[in-house]
Amino acid sequence: MKGKTIVVTGGFGALGNAVAQAAAARGATAVAVDMASNPIGLPREIMPMGGVNLTDFASTVKAFEAVKARTGRFDALLNIAGGFVWQTLEGGDLAVWDKLYQMNVKTAATACKAALPHLIAGGSGRIVNVSAFGSVRAGAGMGAYAASKAGVSKLTESLAEELKGKVTVNAVMPSIIDTPANRKDMPDADFSKWVAPADLAAVILFLVSDEARAVTGALVPVLGQV
Repeated sequence: MKGKTIVVTGGFGALGNAVAQAAAARGATAVAVDMASNPIGLPREIMPMGGVNLTDFASTVKAFEAVKARTGRFDALLNIAGGFVWQTLEGGDLAVWDKLYQMNVKTAATACKAALPHLIAGGSGRIVNVSAFGSVRAGAGMGAYAASKAGVSKLTESLAEELKGKVTVNAVMPSIIDTPANRKDMPDADFSKWVAPADLAAVILFLVSDEARAVTGALVPVLGQV
């Protein structure tokens, strides 16, 4: 990782923060890109870039060009921006389907498209997306979320084929990630069985590494003990 510039979308959130910290600890220049303006709790070694609307292509292009101008490189894009809503179809709001598409699929597609000129020019670019194991078999109330994460998986597979020989494109599929928000939503769960953000970060950063140069189009389950 030493000397590489790694861009983390959703970088101000719990998982994004953990991944950016892990990248910085390995010697990379970690850039945390987020829609939020204020990077609360973000360590000083991580470069913050707030106020970026990742569903807007022009805004994202401008942000990524600024990253390249400030660091001189753009080696990897880690698409961690996203969201979750639990609701049944019967009792829920159909607008949530559009919301989760925007948060999970469109942010990833927009960021990928904006990053491609930089990643291709570098000669060994990496993209890692975050899907979800729930997209393989969705539980009750998970329809909209699982459908959006299935979209992330198919984006990953399709883009990997499109970019063969230019950029590797992979995704991780975690089960439940041990974040403060998930603990609040499921206070009676056994948190020790969930996926620790640091453990998920390690898998993501392996896919960014030189050792993973032969891996593309993979959807990697990261399930903890669930």
